[in-house]
Amino acid sequence: MDYGYLELRIEELLAEKNISKNKICKDLDIPRSNFNRYCRNDFQRLDTGLICKLCYYLNISIGELIVYHKR
Repeated sequence: MDYGYLELRIEELLAEKNISKNKICKDLDIPRSNFNRYCRNDFQRLDTGLICKLCYYLNISIGELIVYHKR
């Protein structure tokens, strides 16, 4: 059964807030290669620590970062 999928709105939020990937990776000590996978929504599991860092850094709620799409 297909339960849908999650989408991370990282690229959109960074553009809205005019923050570069290099800056956020440096500020949050996140490896760029890992961060790029999340930006492409190429993940199997979410790192809750990373999600918390992103919400805090971007000053957003989890619902603004993660969107559920039902198929």
